[in-house]
Amino acid sequence: MKLADRVSALTPSSTLAITAKAKELKAAGHDVIGLGAGEPDFNTPQHIIDAAVHSMNAGQTKYTPAGGLAELKKEIIGKFQKDQNLSYKPGEIIVCTGAKHALYTLFQVLLNKGDEVIIPSPYWVSYPEQVKLADGVPVYVNALEENQFKMTPDQLKAAITDKTKAVIINSPSNPTGMLYTKEELEELGSICIQHNVLIVSDEIYEKLIYGGHSHVSIAEISEELKQQTIIINGVSKSHSMTGWRIGYAAGNEQIIKAMTNLASHSTSNPTSIAQYASIAAYAGSQEPVEEMRKAFEERLNIIYDKLVSIPGITCLKPQGAFYLFPNAKQAAENTGFANVDDFVEALLEKEKVAIVPGSGFGAPDNVRLSYATSLDTLEEALVRIDRFVKENSVH
Repeated sequence: MKLADRVSALTPSSTLAITAKAKELKAAGHDVIGLGAGEPDFNTPQHIIDAAVHSMNAGQTKYTPAGGLAELKKEIIGKFQKDQNLSYKPGEIIVCTGAKHALYTLFQVLLNKGDEVIIPSPYWVSYPEQVKLADGVPVYVNALEENQFKMTPDQLKAAITDKTKAVIINSPSNPTGMLYTKEELEELGSICIQHNVLIVSDEIYEKLIYGGHSHVSIAEISEELKQQTIIINGVSKSHSMTGWRIGYAAGNEQIIKAMTNLASHSTSNPTSIAQYASIAAYAGSQEPVEEMRKAFEERLNIIYDKLVSIPGITCLKPQGAFYLFPNAKQAAENTGFANVDDFVEALLEKEKVAIVPGSGFGAPDNVRLSYATSLDTLEEALVRIDRFVKENSVH
């Protein structure tokens, strides 16, 4: 049977492919270290779990409004007010089955066939696929390493056409961990307002910031920019709740209403129990969030120097998220491989270390390593990578 064209055009996830290969080797009895994880290695804080259990015991296991519980919207509104001094109404918030679903639903209601969405590269693997699924056209902007992998105003201007509908800004970024400054966002935002381009601001990693840097949402810069922006966020990364699948979008009421209507015919509503857990995530103590952030920063500071000491590896130090995105082109050449993808595959075969090739993120010279795992595991992985590079050097 012939499948729909929209599905046939999808690019398989490089993250899932390397993870599947690592699991296969592990099942065969090999000591595999997987650094592909896109989720914190901490359990969900206990008070959140307790709230979920209480909700089940209280019979809060039924359908909820398609756009999310009013109580959860209230907590999300409070979070925006506290963290960014942003004011939203309940009609400007939709709770979705994860931030990924929020993005998917947004593009479904926003894009007509041929509409263009500007995506800075390196990018999170699902952005272009979701645009394609909505019959849109991804337009890639090559954000250079010398500019911290960030799109410049000139690049944005050059990418805009009469078909441009939106631009995605992901800060801190997956996979690079880089942050846009307030000044950079002001310049990009001014161009978007001038050309009436919707800003999709993915802020899912906003709580995981290091080195004294701070997160700025483009929506908090001015009321005009707030009106031009849809914020995507959720509890997955901040509260280690990836499996609970709660994310949300905030912005223009007309867009949010359309997203809610679409959700009512697809998911019906996000899981009730996970929504009650998310209320506790925002209403309860934020100490576990800070403890996790500190642990990630400590790991980053310990392993960064070890990583860049490996021959042929260079890397910008991340300012947020929990990924390192080193350039491994020279290391691949030094070990006789035609490209970084082959280098990654051989590393997994010989040293049983699974990292993700950057080609899936639009950056074929790079690799992504997650430090959302124990320090001992990270240090052992770097020992193996260093050994692989040195023992296989052809120079």
